[in-house]
Amino acid sequence: NWEGPPDNWLNKLGLWLLEAHSLTGISKTLPDHHAVPYSLTEDFVTVYRMHPLIPDDYVMREHHFGQPLETLGFLDIQGGAAEAAIRKTGLADTLYSFGIAHPGAITLNNFPRALQRFERDGEIIDLSVVDLVRTRRRGVPRYNDFRAGLHKPRISRFEDLSQDPETVARLKDVYDSVDEIDTVVGLFAENPPTGFGFSDTAFRIFILMATRRLQSDRFLTVDYRPEIYTPLGIDWVERGGMKSVIQRHAPDLAGLLPRGASAFAPWRQVQPMRNGGTDAAG
Repeated sequence: NWEGPPDNWLNKLGLWLLEAHSLTGISKTLPDHHAVPYSLTEDFVTVYRMHPLIPDDYVMREHHFGQPLETLGFLDIQGGAAEAAIRKTGLADTLYSFGIAHPGAITLNNFPRALQRFERDGEIIDLSVVDLVRTRRRGVPRYNDFRAGLHKPRISRFEDLSQDPETVARLKDVYDSVDEIDTVVGLFAENPPTGFGFSDTAFRIFILMATRRLQSDRFLTVDYRPEIYTPLGIDWVERGGMKSVIQRHAPDLAGLLPRGASAFAPWRQVQPMRNGGTDAAG
């Protein structure tokens, strides 16, 4: 979306016939608010419920020899406790520990325990329940109507949503019909397409909103140019990325970053060797 389609005549012909606006990358388009003031829709807020990504436990390791330093819980590193924790572990070791860790799967029955009994401003809340209540109160359609609004076929059976027998049984126990399934629950119950971290339904909102947020910003459309950013600024943006940011602040980690992939792919993990040395395994 940002860079535009591949330089292929067949792709360009198809886009010209269906959506000429997509023939160029976003930075070469005019600002477009799509008939509404710049905002994030309630639908976007709904699909951005990704708390299952957050683990409950974090193993901190040092990056030279891969030795464990300590295991922390979510409450040990969140909010006001974050600065003291990162100063104790150090920036490079903290980044390495997160780089080799795996996030939680965005699926049902995987909500962080720490967020089911989370203290906020002196009040104990279950954020999994708050997510559902907020979505209902804001008037976001239930899952089946949400799908229909995206021109996806409605489901007629619980089995259409998940192939997992236990999930289907629990959904039937909670809801009288498929039309009552909460949107967040439906999104988590979906089987994502191959290679996806979240559901196809959520992806459709993400790809739309990501594009519209960029198109609403003149500094990412008509004013994304050297005259505004300076040639150095444009070069900094075009050539930079998460890898360059990490290497600038923690150069020791350069050899552990993923090769041929973004910094968000699994990092190369240091494996202690039997002879007392170390090795970096892909």
